[in-house]
Amino acid sequence: MVIPTRDRWPLLGSRALPSALEQEGVELEVVVVDDGSTDGTSGRLAGVDDARLRVVRRDRTGGMAAARNAGIAVARGEWIAFLDDDDVWSPRKLSQQLGAARGARADFVYAGAIAVDERGIVLDTLYLPRPDELREKLSRASLIPAGCSNVIARTSLLRSLGGFDETFVHIADWDLWIGLEQAGSAAFCEDVLVAYLLHPGNIHAIDDPSTEIDRLVRKHASATPPRRMSPDRLGYSRWVAGQRSRAGLHTEAAQLYFRSALRYRSLGNLMRGADALLAKRGSAGVRRVTGRQRRTPPPAAAPDWLRRYAT
Repeated sequence: MVIPTRDRWPLLGSRALPSALEQEGVELEVVVVDDGSTDGTSGRLAGVDDARLRVVRRDRTGGMAAARNAGIAVARGEWIAFLDDDDVWSPRKLSQQLGAARGARADFVYAGAIAVDERGIVLDTLYLPRPDELREKLSRASLIPAGCSNVIARTSLLRSLGGFDETFVHIADWDLWIGLEQAGSAAFCEDVLVAYLLHPGNIHAIDDPSTEIDRLVRKHASATPPRRMSPDRLGYSRWVAGQRSRAGLHTEAAQLYFRSALRYRSLGNLMRGADALLAKRGSAGVRRVTGRQRRTPPPAAAPDWLRRYAT
């Protein structure tokens, strides 16, 4: 598996790394790509006494996509899983996904996921598309729940696709999921196996990923064969603004809501903007929606395995 990190040892050391090393029923190597950390991460990793841990040190940061690609390049297993340094897995995550892959003869696998806060409280149950609807869903939004912390894929397939497109800062995962779906077959596990941490340090709470969508559309329109995309820009605008609000940037969130309300004639975003000014935090900020009204399940109870990672 590949874990990219930069200057977040408290999260890496308490969440992703123990979660990775505590996987049950599988043989694994954990490749941590230290993307130019200056907070002592390198020394901390050197003090971890576990032969399964391999560290790739990059003296200069090159971004998340480049860090993940560095991990793909040195990985020795038949399968590669990705895990962000602030997220955690069920201890049976890899074994269940590998079992699903064998059963369906699949090339990549994803699973159910929840969004949680630092205390381990479940904020939302993330939408889980079925494999047979994945192509249509990915043409509209990046709907693999919990993003890179969810997917495992055959190493050979990842390398044949060239890994992550390093020209994307925010949506390189979405771009790769489209490629995986086109080139391989998918399977999924309905069990919740991933907990995605929502906190002010999330990259999408700091930067706006929506500026890359037009480039993603152009890239896949020029592919052979061409891939038609119709991104849900209204839903994406809600997600971006919601991340701002969750990070405490309520005025900025309100501005984004109001701007998109005018652009897309959305009464819902107008109301969300008003809520943001009042510092209310709605669940719309933690879901990437498809633009259609859909019933989403209520937040799940925290699974037992999550308790060990709550602070």
